[in-house]
Amino acid sequence: MILNIFNFAANKYQIMIQRIQTLYLIVADLLVVSLLFLPLAVLTDKSGIFYHLNATGIFKDGVAGAAIQNSWPIMGLISLILVAIIFTIFQFRNRSGQIKLAYMNILLLICLMVVICFFAWNGSNALGGSYYFKLQTSFPLVAAIFTYLAIRGIAKDENLVKSIDRIR
Repeated sequence: MILNIFNFAANKYQIMIQRIQTLYLIVADLLVVSLLFLPLAVLTDKSGIFYHLNATGIFKDGVAGAAIQNSWPIMGLISLILVAIIFTIFQFRNRSGQIKLAYMNILLLICLMVVICFFAWNGSNALGGSYYFKLQTSFPLVAAIFTYLAIRGIAKDENLVKSIDRIR
């Protein structure tokens, strides 16, 4: 009995995992997850002390403790994007809805880039120094590209289904 339930679940989601757009969305999700653990920007103050901007705030380099400035909107937006991408993956039976969700994900990823830039700029102004972005800051852009590739794959599937319906 339990083996039959497992086989049913495996067969149901096997179709989803075999689609290339699912893999694109998983890669986009992994890129966004990595933003939770990596520094996004490095800021300096007037005296040359380094600070790191990550998903939860601006922290002094090498000092564990309270944040100089909290960046909870970044954390909230990353969490929202993660949930939205996972929800998009599991909408594989509703291709038109999946395309709409994927476009929403791209919009959220662009908003995330803007919010990261704002917090880096605002933090450097508060410290009176300068800032530069780390490579990880480009991950939302790369995730948006992977999401666009997923949209193209979903559209191909939709066109294939429509062409088969026309033949009947």
